[in-house]
Amino acid sequence: MIMKLGFGLYSHMLDDEHFKFAKQCGATHLVVHLVDYFAKSESNQRDNQPIGNKQGWGIAGASREKWNIDYLSELIKRTESYGLKIEAIENFDPIDWYDILLDGPKKMEQISHLKDIIRMIGEVGIPTFGYNFSLAGVSSRIEGEFARGDAVSVGMSKVDEEPIKNGMVWNMVYDKNAGEGTITEIDHEELWKRLTFFLEEIIPVAEEAGVQMAAHPDDPPVPFLKKTPRLVYQPDMYQKLINIQNSQSNKLEFCLGSISEMTEGDIYEATEKYSAQNKIAYIHFRNVQGKVPTYKEVFVDEGDIDMLKILRILKKNNFSGVLIPDHTPKMTCNAPWYAGMAYAMGYIKGLMAHL
Repeated sequence: MIMKLGFGLYSHMLDDEHFKFAKQCGATHLVVHLVDYFAKSESNQRDNQPIGNKQGWGIAGASREKWNIDYLSELIKRTESYGLKIEAIENFDPIDWYDILLDGPKKMEQISHLKDIIRMIGEVGIPTFGYNFSLAGVSSRIEGEFARGDAVSVGMSKVDEEPIKNGMVWNMVYDKNAGEGTITEIDHEELWKRLTFFLEEIIPVAEEAGVQMAAHPDDPPVPFLKKTPRLVYQPDMYQKLINIQNSQSNKLEFCLGSISEMTEGDIYEATEKYSAQNKIAYIHFRNVQGKVPTYKEVFVDEGDIDMLKILRILKKNNFSGVLIPDHTPKMTCNAPWYAGMAYAMGYIKGLMAHL
């Protein structure tokens, strides 16, 4: 059993050009996003990862026509024609679970719909579903020339303390007509209760469907963001999530960058701990410099993490899942995103060859 090299593709990249590019980079597997994080957004550029502004990443719900058997079956057929296998779908659309996150009146209706999604994922043969249980989502990002040679990347300089507006969750707008005001403030205990409800409902369904649910740590990993609590902002908090449901369908989307940014713990000890338990579903194999609230995303070979050491730990513990770059700095050329991703893929492939 050996680790596999994968490639992550956003919703608008699910086309022949990007499938060819992933294959040319040496990928055998894909992690795909159906959610459109760029929908009707004035601040996000589709040739980069989403940054967002006070309006978040964009309008939720644009992906709804894709969550069906016909679309997924055709997508699998197209990717397989390039010798690629879809390992995971990453993230629910906020329009489909906002009241699960907010403990609102539609949460039972929405959890029923999410169960149908997981059953569908299992039916078409996709083994993993990644998710990020968070109210604020990924926010507080800034963009700058943070990587080697002034390559443009993202980072964080301070914690965003502006409350989340009504009609928003997970850094996207699910209700444009929600009215003035902000969401109700809660504590960490309440957020863990909401996660527990989600896991107790969804994990048994995932087991029956043969699907692994993979939890992403907080990004950025701070205790509070936008006046809301966070769940997994230190490495040991992953164990609490695992213990809620003792199941091989309750696993982790192990983001090395986010874990390295945490203020406590040790990235190598965390990798050892969770890979030894066989709790890592797949890995965001990226590098950073610094810790919250001040960090920068950099090239895979220039950050604080010894990436070869990580691979050796994973090999020792027989990890056979997929590694993807997730995202990486853009390089100065006519195709900045492509060049950055090709560099990351080549470096990871080289490391894997020397294990």
